[in-house]
Amino acid sequence: MDSRLLRVADDPANQIFAVVFFPDRIYHEAYLNATRSPRYRYNVQEVRSYYEVMVLKGQVFLDGGLLSNFIRIEYRGGRLTEMVRTKNRFLRNGCAAWIRLTDLAGNQVQTRDARPLSLHYDDWVNAYQAEVWETLEPPGTTNHDATVLAMMGRDGEITRVPQFTPMLADVKSIGKVELAFREPGRYYPFGNAISENDIAWDNDFGRTHQAPIKADQPSAQENTVQDLNYLLDFQRGWYKQASNVVPVLYRNAMMLGRPDGTFTNPDARPDNIIAMRWLFQRELGGSMIFFHEVTIPPGKVEGNHQHIGSEELYYIVEGEGVAYLRVGDDPAVGDENDARYKTVEREVFGLGTRKFKELPVQPGSMIYTKSGGMHGIRNPPESTKALKFVAFLYHSP
Repeated sequence: MDSRLLRVADDPANQIFAVVFFPDRIYHEAYLNATRSPRYRYNVQEVRSYYEVMVLKGQVFLDGGLLSNFIRIEYRGGRLTEMVRTKNRFLRNGCAAWIRLTDLAGNQVQTRDARPLSLHYDDWVNAYQAEVWETLEPPGTTNHDATVLAMMGRDGEITRVPQFTPMLADVKSIGKVELAFREPGRYYPFGNAISENDIAWDNDFGRTHQAPIKADQPSAQENTVQDLNYLLDFQRGWYKQASNVVPVLYRNAMMLGRPDGTFTNPDARPDNIIAMRWLFQRELGGSMIFFHEVTIPPGKVEGNHQHIGSEELYYIVEGEGVAYLRVGDDPAVGDENDARYKTVEREVFGLGTRKFKELPVQPGSMIYTKSGGMHGIRNPPESTKALKFVAFLYHSP
């Protein structure tokens, strides 16, 4: 980060929002592995984070001279801890990471399946971490400090991955880092080997993304692309025109339409088709999952559903329609006996029927649903134009 931004961080012009030049500890006094010795200095050039994952890339200096380029992985491990506990085990002090690097030219290189990157739990940063350096060799006749040398090695906190070395030679060219995390192959303190098909993984909740591969075929399975990893994208900016993004069609989104099943939704008809333009998905950081534009033609419905572990915001940009919020989710719209808004029974995706408040929406209306909440939205048959809204979805603890 440009040091001049530190001087304007406290400027009254920045204090209006206090977000533009926010002085982030990552760029200043972060505890990185070689900082245990004053002989080493880091130049952290860029940082990206997503949910519990952080990747730093830059340079490390020894005695004032450039020693190596590096990338650093930090992982908080909450999701993997849960996955390990479902197998009646504990994660303890280490885990492993599968990593794939992509440079600006589209070239890719990844860790070998038999040799993932070892991550070590570090109390100072409260995370599992490791640094991959371009080289571990000190220049000339210089020696490493003993405190740092002790951290180096094939499975050390500072390590070298031979297949990454060519790409690390130009660390700025690394544009994308994909990661998935797994428990070690042995369960300690007993040292028992864990079979490959029983190892617990955190692959970003089985992450997928939507792509218009068969965009004209509603709900085609080919439009759901499996990623099974976290993506941290080092691109700094995007310019897009929503109308240039090909929409993907969905039939009976968030509805079950089995005529003889437990859940029978009269809205789940073969012609109930809505369109979604997936504007941003894996490019997003933080805990964001997607930002997309949804178009519901007259007479069509996005079914009522419950969010668990995620939150979503709808912002209406065009048309008029009806949104549904479960009774009690927003006390301001009243209980089931409050006549200001009609109370109706609606089927919830996979859960049977619940009582909802029927709420009119138009451009500028917002529906915000937190984890545990239920919502849905309809464009009435008498409408003369499409109902269009944008939606933000993100993970929540």
